[in-house]
Amino acid sequence: MAFSKFNVFHWHIVDDPSFPYQSQIEVGLLHVDSQDVRRVISYARMRGIRVLPEFDSPGHTQSWGKGQSDLLTPCYRGSTPSGTFGPVNPALPSTYKFMATLFKEVSSVFPDSYIHLGGDEVNFSCWKSNPDVRAFMQKMGFGTDFTKLEAYYMENIVNITTALNKTSIVWQDVFDYHERVTSYEAELSRITKAGYRVLLAAPWYINHISYGQDWRNYYTVQPLNFSGTEEQKKLVIGGEVCMWGEYVDATNLTPRLWPRASAAAERLWSDEKQTSNVDKAFPRLQDFRCKRGIQAEPLFVGHCKHEYQGV
Repeated sequence: MAFSKFNVFHWHIVDDPSFPYQSQIEVGLLHVDSQDVRRVISYARMRGIRVLPEFDSPGHTQSWGKGQSDLLTPCYRGSTPSGTFGPVNPALPSTYKFMATLFKEVSSVFPDSYIHLGGDEVNFSCWKSNPDVRAFMQKMGFGTDFTKLEAYYMENIVNITTALNKTSIVWQDVFDYHERVTSYEAELSRITKAGYRVLLAAPWYINHISYGQDWRNYYTVQPLNFSGTEEQKKLVIGGEVCMWGEYVDATNLTPRLWPRASAAAERLWSDEKQTSNVDKAFPRLQDFRCKRGIQAEPLFVGHCKHEYQGV
């Protein structure tokens, strides 16, 4: 998607025995007091949930420029600034000084060893228009290859967080550098062959709902069904159900999440041999909807007993 996105929740719902990646909730936090964040982390910890942040850059950062001058790249129209701004400016030393300060504070608030650095959907047009950025690229020997500039920025940010004893998570764009991949199976094969650990998210974007029993599609995903060695498949440490917020708020969050997220959860939390039959999953997910008091969407035609008031 070319437009900005606000991460409402990433439900990291993968756990033993099938995968080693433990259950988490990743919450997009904007202008929230650190004491409020600590309360969220404490509340989650008491329920066995880990909370980790995503600070996506260099793209998706327009709001950052409101509070930090000279962070974003000034865009040009010809030889004149256009008055608009693009991604974070990777050519300025002040950028990395700011990021080091930011992530040091983030690390003091979020105790989890993982931190999500984003790195997705970077539009190069503003960088290309800026004469200072182009001069920096020539100085660094990047020529006109803006993927090298993006890689330079991300490597610096990863180094900053590594120095803080954090393990970085990034979107696949950081690996692909704008190369188009035909399927998530092909992407899994490529990334694991390069020796990287993977969390699979692509087939579980549950804001992409459709008519009918689309929960079945989420239930039947097989994260290890790709071409690769056993060693490669050990690098797939889990899956991630994502919900983006362009068309989601408090009015429809719960019914969009469920039963779709629970379908993925059962598959990933359970032994695959015992949870491969989608028809047998139906009554279990129906119980989840009808007995837990969750306002989940119906799995199919029918109703819960407590909804039936008689005639």
